[in-house]
Parts: sequence; structure tokens; C-alpha cells
Amino acid sequence: MTSTTKLDFKMADDAIYMIPLGGCGFFGANMTLYGHQDKWIMIDCGMGFADESMPGVDILLPDPAFATALGEKLLGIVFTHGHEDHIGAIEHLWPRIKAPLYATPFTAGRIRQDLDETQWGNEAKLHEVPVQGTINLGPFNIQFVSMAHSIPEASALSITVKNVGTLLHTGDWKIDKDPVLGDLTDEKTLREIGDRGVLAVIGDSTNAMVPGHSGSEREVLKNLTELFSEFPEGQIAISCFSTNVARLVSIYEAARKNNRHVCLIGRSLRSVDDVARNAGYLKGMPPFLSEDDADMVESRNIVYVCTGSQGEPRAALSRISNDDHPAVRVGEGDVVIFSSRAIPGNERAIDRIKNRFLSMGVNVVTDREAPIHVSGHPYREELKQLYSWLRPRIAIPVHGEQMQMEKHAVLAKDCGAEQAIIPANGMVIELFSDGARPVGEVKAGVLAIEGKRIVAVDHEAILTRRRIMHNGSAVVTIVMDDSGALIAPPKVTAMGLLDENSELDAGYIKDVVKEISDKIRNMPKAERMDDAILSEQTRITARRFFNDRFDRKPQTRVHLIRV
Repeated sequence: MTSTTKLDFKMADDAIYMIPLGGCGFFGANMTLYGHQDKWIMIDCGMGFADESMPGVDILLPDPAFATALGEKLLGIVFTHGHEDHIGAIEHLWPRIKAPLYATPFTAGRIRQDLDETQWGNEAKLHEVPVQGTINLGPFNIQFVSMAHSIPEASALSITVKNVGTLLHTGDWKIDKDPVLGDLTDEKTLREIGDRGVLAVIGDSTNAMVPGHSGSEREVLKNLTELFSEFPEGQIAISCFSTNVARLVSIYEAARKNNRHVCLIGRSLRSVDDVARNAGYLKGMPPFLSEDDADMVESRNIVYVCTGSQGEPRAALSRISNDDHPAVRVGEGDVVIFSSRAIPGNERAIDRIKNRFLSMGVNVVTDREAPIHVSGHPYREELKQLYSWLRPRIAIPVHGEQMQMEKHAVLAKDCGAEQAIIPANGMVIELFSDGARPVGEVKAGVLAIEGKRIVAVDHEAILTRRRIMHNGSAVVTIVMDDSGALIAPPKVTAMGLLDENSELDAGYIKDVVKEISDKIRNMPKAERMDDAILSEQTRITARRFFNDRFDRKPQTRVHLIRV
């Protein structure tokens, strides 16, 4: 991937340029730029989640270097909805980008919560856009179109540039004709946009491989109600995506019908509840119980909604499974329900939590045993319906891994699209009124939250931890006199390889110390007096020993002391 943060060509006056900086080839970290006549807008600024290959890293961010270099040419950041993979990076990246923010009220509330956690939050200009509203940013006319999803106020964005055409950026969406919460997908408006002519659809590919229809949240409510009734005595703990407000409503209604109260366990759930109520949602629902109040309720009358559906080690569900939560204890006769799907890469972490619960005698129910989850993203029949309404000339699949985007492209062409382009992050796509083509690439990549700093995912600290995770680490300390002779035997500490308190490993320690000592003594004096040569030869000798004996190549460091 190129490192350039500038276009290496002149933008055509009669074209729109699209550049995805995140969200293509992997799930999460959604960020897309659209440009015309050297003016730009950004759609979404989301975060992703690291897997076990990045020890010590939880959050990933799209690299905004190209967007940052645009400066005042970037007119604003427009958000499709309030899920973390679409808004979660803004609290980390806004100081670099410094563009105005535009979002509907609920999404703005979610963003405002994140900004309030920062020292600079009041510097960001956050503009609320009415649901189904329209804004104009330079040459871009942007119409918000309501779409059904698992969170309130999800919007597709109809982006029109005069004398070029209209792009429909779908965001996350589905077709749910009987949603528990939120708007229907606005078929009427989408048909009208299609009738006016759509140059390109930039669309959600999450479930492009899945046949049929994603199903309705109303069915989940019905099924949860029945499932709760099957466990009349014990406590119920249920986990879902914390931003799935519709699922919170379903859980509340299912609990109410089974004479149970609901308590939210986890900060992110309580934060989403606050935003939803402030935005006018959850009307008629009493406040959820606090943890203290829930402690006074009989087991048969309580439902705990917990964060941690993806196996996050510090989230509530994981802590409960480790019997480490200050407010919730579960045991034999209780039930834990996973009302969500596993994001690819999280399966092992989720399974570990399930197994811990099962070992405690807790019943575990997932969407494999009962229909208690529906996706917020369109299946193939819904994608076909959207294309029949919009009839675009061009399809550009996004929001998915390569296999989902490939399937989406084939489906779009089967639905009548003349052209389909599968983008990669950093690809520059030029869209004219009669077609599109890739014309270049700019810097794109993934950043990681490393402690309190932001670094590239190939930062040496992350790579070193990964190597240590698989191969251990060794530290060799050698003390030399001014003649180049060892003053004492080398000291070897091998973390993740040897146990200094083990009689068996004591022999290995003795052997590696001997090999290092022999190597040093047999080196010419000139090399023993050269710090760089001596350190490197010691490192190689120690590493070769562990590779020969344990088939491991540890991260090896040498501390050389001369006295």
C-alpha cells in the first residue's frame, strides 16, 4: 500500500471520487471519503476490535492520514448511525481531523458521550440533523434516509453532486416490516431516489453470502418471552450488543410478561440507555433497576442484561463467568443467554466463557439452540429488493471481508448493475455519469490503541508481544572485566520457557549458561572487547539453544555490564 497522502493526479471537474479508508476487507473501522472539485466529505469514523493475534490491544482505528492532510478541504464528517464501528474512532481521531460533525439526534447523543470523555470534546462542532433531514456541504447535497437496523435512526445517505449524479451510501440496514423500535426502511423515498436516477450504490455486504431474509426483531421478542418462561425459578442473565436498543426493548417486554425486572450490568449498556431516553425512545418503559435494587429482588424475578457478548475479558459477562463480578453471582439452576452472533475472530473467547458457565452448572442458550437473535444487516433477498428500488448503474460493495464483497458484487450485477467495483482500503475510485474506474491509491491502514497512545499495528511493541506470546522471551546478563573475561557465569531468565523453581528446568538453565560461557571464552579477545559483537553472539547462542531444545525462538535481549 502506498504511503502517499496526496492524490497524484488532477481531479476531473465532472467526477465524484470515493476513497474507503476503512471497512473494506475486514469488519469494522468504517471510514469513507467522497470528493468533488477538491472538496471532500467523510462518512463515518468507526473503530474495529483486535483479535488474539494482537495481545494487549483491544481497539483498532482506520488510519486517517489522507483525510488529515486535506485540512479545510474536508468539509465535515457525516454519520450514518451510532454503532461503534461507525462512530467509535471519533474520540481518538478528531484531534487529527478537526472537521465539523453531522448526525441525527440519537447518534449525536452517542457521539457527545464519547467526546465528553476527552479533554478537547468541547472543541468539536457537533451539528444535529433531523431524522430524514438534508444538509448541504459544499457541492454535496446529502439526504438522510431512514433505514431499519438494530439501533435508532440508522440512515442511508443519498449524496448528490450536480451534473454528476447521486450516490446512495447505505450504512447498516435491513428490511424489518414490524420493528420493535425505530423506523421502517423508507421504501417510498428509496424508490423516489431510484426514479431520479442512481449512479452508484455503496452498500453493506455483511450478509451478502446468506440466502433469504434476516428476520424481524418482533420474532425475537416472541421467542425470548417463551424462552424466559422455560426457566421460572433461577436468575436469567442475557448478553447482547450493548448498542442494540431494539434488543433491550425486546428483553424488557419478555421479562415483563414473565413477571421479571431488568437490571443493566455494564457501563456501555447504561450509557446507551441514557442516550435513548434523552432522544425520546423507550417511552413508557420504567427505569431499569440499579445493581443495588436488583440485589433485593428474588432470583425468579430478575433478568440481568450484561455487556460482553463477544467474549471481552473485562466485560461483565466474562467477570461473572469467573465469579469475579461485585454484583452478580450465578450458579446451578440459573441460565445465561447469548442473544447475539459471534463476530468472526471472537468465537474462541466466547466459547471459553460458555464453558466456564457450564462447569458451574449454569444453563447456556445461544442462537443455535433457540431463535433469539436476528441480524441487523440485509440477507440476499433484502439486497435484491434494494437494488430493485434503486436500479443503480454501479455497485461498490463495502462493509465486509473480501468474500462478502465478492458475493455482493455478483448479486448486484445479477440485479442489473452494469458495473461492480470491489474496493480496497486506500483505493481511489473515479465515478463519472457513465461509469467508474480505479485511478490510484492513497495511504490507508490500521492503527491500534496501545495503552494511552495510537500506533501502527506493526509497531515494534505489538510485534514483540506477539512473538513473546508464541515463543517466550529470554534475557541474558553477562558481566565482563576490563580484559574481556567473564567475572561470573551468565544469568539467564527465560520467561514462558523455563521455570526457575523446577528441578527439571534447572538442568536446562545450567546447560544454556554453559553454552553461552563456552561461546564467550572461545571468542577472540578483540570480539570480546567489542560490545556489539559480544552482545550479538551471546544473543544468537541463547536463541539457538532454545530453538534446538524447545523448538522456540524467543525474543532475546542481552544486558552487557563491564566493570
